[in-house]
Amino acid sequence: MNRFLRLVALSVVCASTPVLAQEQEPQKPQEPQKPQQPQEQKTESKHEVDVHKTSSGDLEITFLGHGTVMLKFEGKVIHVDPYSRVADYATLPKADLVLITHDHADHLDAGALGQVRKEGTTVLVAESCKGKVENATVMKNGETNTVFGILIEAVPAYNIAKENGAQPFHPKGAGNGYVLTFGDTRVYVAGDTENTPEMKALKNIKIAFLPMNLPYTMAPEMVADAAKAFRPAILYPYHYGNTDTAKLLELMKDEPGIDVRIRKMQ
Repeated sequence: MNRFLRLVALSVVCASTPVLAQEQEPQKPQEPQKPQQPQEQKTESKHEVDVHKTSSGDLEITFLGHGTVMLKFEGKVIHVDPYSRVADYATLPKADLVLITHDHADHLDAGALGQVRKEGTTVLVAESCKGKVENATVMKNGETNTVFGILIEAVPAYNIAKENGAQPFHPKGAGNGYVLTFGDTRVYVAGDTENTPEMKALKNIKIAFLPMNLPYTMAPEMVADAAKAFRPAILYPYHYGNTDTAKLLELMKDEPGIDVRIRKMQ
């Protein structure tokens, strides 16, 4: 009996002993959540861009590659020789103005042209493109036009005939280079050409794009010869393929007043 009472008493003591809980840190009052600030969207283009000051505002040049550039000025977008192999034109701004220098497939690309056109796009083409682009205006060598207040001059772009009488890649009269005037800034995009007398006679060119890939256009020596003749303030070699641009830099290193800038324009 005594044993039974001891067991009952032990059970009562164990049941009444509190179980120690694990020690916990006191909870901190929650801070009110701050409203999330919208993150700035940064879209980085894979294409290089230069901005030039003019008397009428900034001129933005996007170097798309090969023989094609995109210009932005006073809210207008200009595409020169749009070419599908160098850019995704579905992601680029539509053109207010398109310039086509000649009818070779890397300059007159119907697919790229279709992607940049919109209702009201003005398209100016060279003589060799006549009848090949719908609703386009043909500019012959030496003609001028004004679009959106921008004066556009068609400069002959051609290969000088070789002594053996072979047909040049770019015959005279078929292709254009273009001089565009933005405020006080004249920009020359030469197209496919050699260092012709017409090129070397140009005046007051601030920015020049000169092609540099034999046998179709010019060697570095020919580009340097032309640049030293008409003296652009800024020279961009373009459409240069595998040509070593360092050769041009070497040829022009001691030429004051001409800034040679290399961009990705193979």
